[in-house]
Amino acid sequence: MTQVARCRVYKFGGASIRDAEAIRRLSALLAPERERPRALVVSAMGKTTNALEALLTAARRDDAADYRRWLESIRHDHLTVAEDLFGPDSPAADELEQKLAELDAAHAAHREAPYPFHYDQTVGMGELLSTALLAAWLNQRGVPTRWCDARELIITDNRHQAAEIDWAATRERIASLAAECDELLLTQGFIGATAEGAMTTLGREGSDFSAAILAEALGAEALTVWKDVPGLFNADPRRFPNACQVRQISYAEALEQTWHGAKVIHPRTLAPLQRAGIPLTVRSFLEPEAPPSTIGPAPGDGDHRPALILRDDQVLLEVSPREAGFIEAGLIAEALAALAEQGLNANLLEMEAQHLRLVVDHKGERLAPLLARLGACGAVTHREGLSLLTVRHPGEAMLDALDAGKTLLIARQSGATAQRLYPAAECPERWTIPGC
Repeated sequence: MTQVARCRVYKFGGASIRDAEAIRRLSALLAPERERPRALVVSAMGKTTNALEALLTAARRDDAADYRRWLESIRHDHLTVAEDLFGPDSPAADELEQKLAELDAAHAAHREAPYPFHYDQTVGMGELLSTALLAAWLNQRGVPTRWCDARELIITDNRHQAAEIDWAATRERIASLAAECDELLLTQGFIGATAEGAMTTLGREGSDFSAAILAEALGAEALTVWKDVPGLFNADPRRFPNACQVRQISYAEALEQTWHGAKVIHPRTLAPLQRAGIPLTVRSFLEPEAPPSTIGPAPGDGDHRPALILRDDQVLLEVSPREAGFIEAGLIAEALAALAEQGLNANLLEMEAQHLRLVVDHKGERLAPLLARLGACGAVTHREGLSLLTVRHPGEAMLDALDAGKTLLIARQSGATAQRLYPAAECPERWTIPGC
């Protein structure tokens, strides 16, 4: 594999490029040449991914009027930003129009295709639009930038909506590109392509993972993820107003928290960084001078501070043998296979002699087929409208305070992790972390 010099990679999410003012702020961060990264990974602009999903739904149900409304909305949002940045009738606007025409043509070509394939050909277009706009702006502002198509860099299998990386091919393509030019490499998060060139996606919020892939392939010394928050917290500040910022946390602890549902960093992001020993820093693009948070090999305050992870809209599934007997390995394997078929994970798993309990996210279109599949394994009951709270490094007094006034449906503790399942109706919109 071609070797490249140590460097830094930046990743910016949709909020950081949601409008022309945000794009100007981003370019100002990149202006000092001595601080400029080697590569930049960027998400779709603002809420474009949600709009593209609505466009896909309209196309699949053959609702031409709704489809045109969504397509025009996406077009308007991007061309408005282009006009604000470049004025009317710019080459950047022409490039956006070309990509929107490609999107429209893809719908005509793939309307009858399986949903996951059609999804990837639609929703991945958001990143292609945003990076075309940003590359034009950075070059105009004197930051030499090369727009790179992630479909030619991130090579995957054909598991659409959750593609797996061909690491050898991906590393070689990224390193070779970096060796042939000195410009800032600007590419898309979230997307890749099969060896045959069909666009794939890496799962929702997969842009962080894209940045980690790029950082590992480039042999980067650091990855910085720029967000609208100053760093990592020990709970979601929107739900836990007294949450505290974490300054340093190890890969191992961060993986535990993201696996249980902490949302600031995508769970798949950390594995390639840990493998290569690349630290990840989370900074605020709104307050770039604010103290950041770092994930790396060394433990820090985040490795012992209690961390609370809340999952709303949960479903409790209980599977029992149809005949008198006990839960056997075959039933467990079939139940987990049923989850995998629907693209779901068990957020909590509990077993007794005659009961297997699974807590999963409520995905409306996936629940009915899941229940049908589990029904072939045994007797099934389910309960909706629940909230799952996971606490890392809890104390007994903290758990008692959190349980107060709520019906405790499941209480489970293993090592440094405690989980509590409550009826959502008994849970507050805003929680308080006891003792914080």
